[in-house]
Amino acid sequence: MTANATRVLVLNSGSSSVKYQLLDMRDGSRLAAGLVERIGEETSRLVHTPLATGGDKREREARIADHEEALKAVADELAADGLGLDSPELAAIGHRVVHGGLKFTEPTVIDDAVLKEIERLVPVAPLHNPANITGIRTAQALRPDLPQVAVFDTAFHTTMPEHAARYAIDVETADAHRIRRYGFHGTSHAYVSRKTAELLGKAPEDVNVIVLHLGNGASASAVAGGRCVDTSMGLTPLEGLVMGTRSGDIDPAVVFHLKRVAGMDADEIDVLLNKKSGLIGLCGDNDMREIRRRIDEGDQRAALAFDIYIHRLKKYIGAYSAVLGRVDAVAFTAGVGENAAPVREAAVKGLEELGLAVDADLNSVRSDEARLISPEYARVAVAVVPTDEELEIANQTYALVSN
Repeated sequence: MTANATRVLVLNSGSSSVKYQLLDMRDGSRLAAGLVERIGEETSRLVHTPLATGGDKREREARIADHEEALKAVADELAADGLGLDSPELAAIGHRVVHGGLKFTEPTVIDDAVLKEIERLVPVAPLHNPANITGIRTAQALRPDLPQVAVFDTAFHTTMPEHAARYAIDVETADAHRIRRYGFHGTSHAYVSRKTAELLGKAPEDVNVIVLHLGNGASASAVAGGRCVDTSMGLTPLEGLVMGTRSGDIDPAVVFHLKRVAGMDADEIDVLLNKKSGLIGLCGDNDMREIRRRIDEGDQRAALAFDIYIHRLKKYIGAYSAVLGRVDAVAFTAGVGENAAPVREAAVKGLEELGLAVDADLNSVRSDEARLISPEYARVAVAVVPTDEELEIANQTYALVSN
């Protein structure tokens, strides 16, 4: 890597989309960002923002057949800003990979063996890993000379002790089929737990944090001294908190009941629990802003959905307080966690015996900055910490290739 190679392109490849950011690692600044969506559909959409030049956002709609064509379109947009993929200043491409199993505990330079292992994990991440692989192969074809780095959503959670990671099922069956709690949103939990320690003026190894990543997908983690010791998502991202369209925790026998009584097959139950449950299943909306608007108008169905959402949050805060023993902070992050003051207030209300409280005035402030919203007397700090998964991926990628 040359001395002037200080840029990292971060790619997040979904089944029909590619999100990207180009960052300068000298100061973590963003040079460009964008999204290609509806890949393979009749009309695809590319949105590109040239942040380095302060230029206007560019949008175009036309069919983009596949990920290869999508990344070529991204390369063209970057080249138009003088930031092309052929630039000697590009040090590496960092890829978000959802599932790394137990093998990948750190960011990893991608070679054929790494790709084969990511493919081997497709059965436990059938919606995500195939898309991640497609993005990697396409980027490799565009820049075969450039280091490609995989940063895994699951990696941060591999520090969980066995008593937290294992399910209480037959050990041989579990091991044969790699059934255990893996956890997800790891880059966000890593970033937010570290930033929360900074906010408190302490080193990460001196702080115990409960991180609540609340977006359309939602997860909680218990982080002791910078290491994850428990997390709410499990073998898949379905377990845990109530989410936008996912049920979170349910009695496993619900699946058998639906098969026997409703005649539903495995695929139908999968769709029900992953896409038609959670908030949207409870009240028909998965946008917290809309749910709060409906509650203000007296909508009882929306109010019940909100109460169920908050009840599950409180259960995890209480459980992880017990797991950690000592809690220094509870940190809210992601779209709902960062922006929905009523969620933060309701999640903490009634937990004063655990040392938790929020200051109404501080909680009502909207800001892009990490901040405390708890009163000075509170034993446990309550924080709002905007997550930055792209910066975390870029930092991990650059640190690896620099060494």
